[in-house]
Amino acid sequence: MQKPVFIDQMSDARLIESLSSQHRVAVDTEFMRERTFFSQLCLVQIASGDEIYCVDTLQDAQSESNSSATFWHALMRIPWVLHSGRQDIEVVSQSANQFPVSVFDTQIAAALLGYAPQMGYAGLVAELFDVQLAKSHTRADWTRRPLSAAVLEYAAEDVYYLLPAYEILKERLSALGRLSWAEEDSADLLQPSLYDLDPDLAIAKLKGARNLAGSARSAAARLAAWREREAVRSNRPRQWIIKDKTLLDIAVTQPDTAEELAAIPGMAERTAKRASPAILSAINDARSDNNKDYQAPARPDESQRALLKELQQKIADCATELGVASEIIAPKKELSAATSGDLSGRVFRGWRAELIGNHLLELVAG
Repeated sequence: MQKPVFIDQMSDARLIESLSSQHRVAVDTEFMRERTFFSQLCLVQIASGDEIYCVDTLQDAQSESNSSATFWHALMRIPWVLHSGRQDIEVVSQSANQFPVSVFDTQIAAALLGYAPQMGYAGLVAELFDVQLAKSHTRADWTRRPLSAAVLEYAAEDVYYLLPAYEILKERLSALGRLSWAEEDSADLLQPSLYDLDPDLAIAKLKGARNLAGSARSAAARLAAWREREAVRSNRPRQWIIKDKTLLDIAVTQPDTAEELAAIPGMAERTAKRASPAILSAINDARSDNNKDYQAPARPDESQRALLKELQQKIADCATELGVASEIIAPKKELSAATSGDLSGRVFRGWRAELIGNHLLELVAG
C-alpha cells in the first residue's frame, strides 16, 4: 500500500487539483460521537487511482475561515465508493450540508452476490483479496493531533481496497444482471429523510413507545420531541438528557409536580430541577391531545399470521433462487407491516417490485 498523504488544510491546492481530475473515488471517515449528539468529523480518507489522502477536518472546523467549502465542492461532484456508508454519509452531510452526486456501497453490492448481508470491510477484503487486515487501532482517539504514522496507515487501509473491490463486484453483478440493483439500493442512502432530525419524529427512536396507548402515547411523543430538541441544542447524546426507560416511566405515570417528577426512578435531580417546567408542560398538553385515544398496534389475527407466513415463504423461495439472504429481498418487519396494509416497504418498488413485490401485492390484496 502506498504511503498516505496527510492533508492538514482542506483547501490544499494539491488535493483540490487531484480531485478535479478524478472520475470516481473511495471514501471513508473517522469520527467521534461518544460524548456528543452530532458526530465530530475528524478525518476523511480518499483513495484515487494513485494516491490516498487523509484529510484533517478538525483544524478547519476550529477556525473562522471557510476553507472547507472548496474541498467539499470538489469532493461532492465525484461518485463515491464506500463500505457500509450510511454513517459516513450522515456525518459528512452534517458537516458539508450537502450530499455526494452518487454513491456505490460495496456492502450492499456484496450482499446481492450472496455474501453475508452485514459483511464488514475486513471480511470483504479477506474474501476478495485473501488479505487479513489488522484492526489494531479500532479504538483510536481521532481528535488527537498529531496522528501517528501507524494510525494514518490504519485509516488509509479503509479505502485502499475499495476501488479494486468496486471493479470486481461490478463485473460480477453485471454478469448476473444485478448491477442496477446495487446502484438503486446504494442511491437510497442519499435520501435526506434517512437523516431527518425532525423532533416530531423522535418517538420512532424511543424504544418501547410503540406499545403505549392513549395519553401515555401522546406524552411519550411530546417528551421524545422535547428531548430531541434538547439534545440538538446542547449537542449531547439523547440518553444523557433522559434515558429511554425513565422517559417512558414519566409518560406512563404522568407526574403533576416537580417533586413527583424527581421521584421517578432514574430521574436525575439536576435534570428534574432544570427541566421540570418543560416536562410537566409536555405532560399537560398530552392530556388534551386529539390523539389521546391512540391505541397500540393490535396483535395480528389468524388471517394476518397466515398471510405473513405465505409472504415469507415466497421471499425465501426467491432468495434461494438468487443465492442471497432473505432479508436482502424483504425483512420480516416489512412483510409484517404489509399484512396490516402498510405497503411502503422497499419490496414494493424498484427492482424488488419487478422481481417479486408486485406478486406479493396480489397476495395482500386478496
